[in-house]
Amino acid sequence: MSNTLLLGTRKGTVIFDRKGSAWQPRPIQHAGIPVCYAACDPRDGTLWASLDHGHWGPKLSRSRDGGATWEDLSSLKYPPGARHIVQYLPTPDFDPQTPSGQPEYRDATVLKIWTLAFGAASQPGRLYAGTIPGGLFVSDDGGDSWELNRPLWSHDSRGGDLFSGDATSETLWGGTPASVDYGVFEPGIHSILVDPRDPAHIHVAVSSAGVLESTDGGQSWAGRNRGMLNDYLPDPNAEWGHDPHFITACPAKPDHLWQQNHCGVFYSADGAQSWSKVSAPDNSVHFGFPVAVDARDGGTAWVIPARSDMARMAIGDGLCVARTENGGQSWQLFRTGLPQDNAYDLVLRHGMDIAGDCLCFGTTTGNIYLSEDRGETWQSLGHNFPPVYSVRFG
Repeated sequence: MSNTLLLGTRKGTVIFDRKGSAWQPRPIQHAGIPVCYAACDPRDGTLWASLDHGHWGPKLSRSRDGGATWEDLSSLKYPPGARHIVQYLPTPDFDPQTPSGQPEYRDATVLKIWTLAFGAASQPGRLYAGTIPGGLFVSDDGGDSWELNRPLWSHDSRGGDLFSGDATSETLWGGTPASVDYGVFEPGIHSILVDPRDPAHIHVAVSSAGVLESTDGGQSWAGRNRGMLNDYLPDPNAEWGHDPHFITACPAKPDHLWQQNHCGVFYSADGAQSWSKVSAPDNSVHFGFPVAVDARDGGTAWVIPARSDMARMAIGDGLCVARTENGGQSWQLFRTGLPQDNAYDLVLRHGMDIAGDCLCFGTTTGNIYLSEDRGETWQSLGHNFPPVYSVRFG
């Protein structure tokens, strides 16, 4: 059982410590700075926070003493020559073509460090970072230096190797609304999964492209979107253009993967070779952002339903958590301890986590809820925190 919670919020990093049966927050760290993501490296206990500083731009902050002190690291940087094809926000008069009818190119700049992931125990210095505009960065020295994974950046699905010249294929990666606040409409990597059985086996999820897999440590990548449906594409079965909100896998059975997105809840029992839609719209389970999976049973997962993409708030103005124990064939809804009137909370993609039988989530209205019985009953840890971007057990 974990005794620490790390929250990335709109106004800093919040750390909770378990004191007996209670959870107590420490004074906020990185006060006033948006923290996209905060997590603990399970290999050595190092704490990490991704800062989205309005003046200095995105940076990583690291603590090696449990959060007592922090050091900011140099920002991730794209290498010279890194370009991408400009994406455009769809509007009623949207025309994806430039006046010349040719792609428009832009030099890449890190706008947001959206997520972090940690290598295996056999890779003590290995870290991964996913960014907007859709770059996967790798560090092998504990975060002191970073290198862009060029095979993914130059994948045929996004135009080919733009280091060498203009696009040799059509880009099939669309933008994410999460980038609009940065004045662009570009893709972003928000989920990185390292297979505990084989650290060379990696999945990433991209908004808006889909899921990709590497089995050779990132030297090559293949799309893994078969069975996913996208209701708002001309072809719902298209190989690319999907917008997974978050993907996660069962630690003991990593071939069992889960995701929520605009078009439903999807489950894979074969390592993302194929996906099945397991939504239950009549039982409120369909649209949402976060998903958590049991550490031992790949068929048991939790989601927090939201009303719709156009009305991003709780179902029926009341919060609930849904659990399946049979791979999405059926769902139970749990509401005990959660507000059922005038609740307009939304839980973002990194805003829920699980450790053993304990689950925790934080909302965009600064409410934090914890369950110690697998989601069946809930208690509040506080109602006046900043909007919560990420929740992770330490």
